[in-house]
Amino acid sequence: MMKYYLEMTLLPNSDFNLFTLWSSLFEKIHLGLVEIQDDQGRVPIGISFPEYVAGKKYSVLGGKCRLFAHDEATLMRFDAQRCLENLKDYVHCTSIRPIPKKLSGYAIYQRLQPKTNQARLARRYARRHAMDFETAFTSTMQLLEDKAPFEATYKMAFRYCDLLDKTVSTPFIRLKSLSNQNLFCLWIKKTDVLVSSGTHFSSYGLSTNSTVPEF
Repeated sequence: MMKYYLEMTLLPNSDFNLFTLWSSLFEKIHLGLVEIQDDQGRVPIGISFPEYVAGKKYSVLGGKCRLFAHDEATLMRFDAQRCLENLKDYVHCTSIRPIPKKLSGYAIYQRLQPKTNQARLARRYARRHAMDFETAFTSTMQLLEDKAPFEATYKMAFRYCDLLDKTVSTPFIRLKSLSNQNLFCLWIKKTDVLVSSGTHFSSYGLSTNSTVPEF
């Protein structure tokens, strides 16, 4: 059961748009969570987006996120102030607070990998070239094509992640991979549930079965 939280609010400014600021902030949150994960890659801190909206035509994460933990010590170990050291002018962070007694429910925030034709092709490419899906999905591919009658050969470049169907409306954050520095989209799906469950999350603060409180 999560008992404590802190809240981060992205501040409007002329230096960064909301999408760029989310990328910068979430990369730092991810790095902070990586530092406190256990040997199995499990993290005792979950994340929520209280202004999250997902629809067919309009989907946003909003401008806030909350980090939850079972106790204050875990959030203190995460050290949000150190995490936000270079973003203090752009992100406001509250102190650690107890979760309100009155809740509107619970939610699961999980990573979503849309099943599109482009994703399917990227998975096939990954299998054929012995690489992981994320690398195949976000790396620039170079194709050669002969152009008769000039007999000239030139390169065409594309990335599978840039060819996604417009029907994918789930909110996402564009991040840079720690392993290969490639850019990728972290799609985040929210599911409302009635009861609390689970206590472990990924290094993104997401989970397929662990919940965070909503209020």
